[in-house]
Amino acid sequence: MKLTSSLGFSVPPAEVGLQWVLALLALSTLSACQESSNLSLDTENPDTPWDWSEEYVRSEVNHVRAGRDLNPETWPGGAKVAVLLSYDVDNETVMGLRNGEISVGPLSQGQYGHRVALPRIVKLMDEQNIPSTFFFPAWSLKLAPEQADVIKNSGQHEIAVHGWIHELNTALDGATEERLLRQATDEIEAITGKRPVGYRAPSWNHSPNTLSIVRKMGFLYESSLMHDDRPYELLQDGESTGLVELPVEWILDDAPLFNPRGNNYMNPRDIMQVWIDEFDKAWDEGTMFLLTMHPHVSGHRSRIVALEGLIEHMKAKGNVWFGTHEEAALYVKEQAGID
Repeated sequence: MKLTSSLGFSVPPAEVGLQWVLALLALSTLSACQESSNLSLDTENPDTPWDWSEEYVRSEVNHVRAGRDLNPETWPGGAKVAVLLSYDVDNETVMGLRNGEISVGPLSQGQYGHRVALPRIVKLMDEQNIPSTFFFPAWSLKLAPEQADVIKNSGQHEIAVHGWIHELNTALDGATEERLLRQATDEIEAITGKRPVGYRAPSWNHSPNTLSIVRKMGFLYESSLMHDDRPYELLQDGESTGLVELPVEWILDDAPLFNPRGNNYMNPRDIMQVWIDEFDKAWDEGTMFLLTMHPHVSGHRSRIVALEGLIEHMKAKGNVWFGTHEEAALYVKEQAGID
């Protein structure tokens, strides 16, 4: 009869002794060390960040980081400041579709976005001769493809991609996130006739896979992050990407403070003053003012007054260049000598 060890070795009973036990311990220790050396950094315990290794902290922080400042000496035509007005045309996607909570009331608010608000917004932009960028979740455009013609008729606006159904990209695995972004880009191209060159994450955040996917798909620029007030180049794990970031900021977003059922609601005219102050500082610095709005939010009558007042102020100030995100990204890349 022979004994069988936990490691699968068959040994005679007479040989079981101190030396055999020591050998087993040595093999077990070696095996444990090998397994430990193969562990990835993501096995750090998220509940005890005070115990994280320096290597892990640095790797997480440096995964996506701001690189060189791409703010040019002057903007097109010698302008002192660039103004980029952008609209996230979410409509029904954020009024139930993205989380599966289908309800007639919220969906009606979403339809208001493309039925009433978007035409009102585009009319104002065209009257003021201000090129703007409209970011679409694909399903928002699929439900009302006529929005594309409303935007394209003047020939001065840009349509970019804002996800598939305003999905929470940070909750997705890499393969699913990439599949949805490719679907979205293909659908928007099919409806508009032009492939989007810009990406904005549906929830203004990146998963660990987002930047790699955006780079693989060859986007010109990204507009979801907040490292700076100025355009800059994104770094991935410390390496230059050549990808332009046109940063956003919650201060410069209409949705958080225009929600009449929220706890932070503010009078649109008060928000207008915040935006004016942000613009004035950007003008003083000679940098960039990027404002994010949502047609189903800012396209209401009492709120579009804030946008009208802001535009009036900016034009009175003068020496301003209004452009699309695509135009701004191309310009700063050229000025910085990025291929």
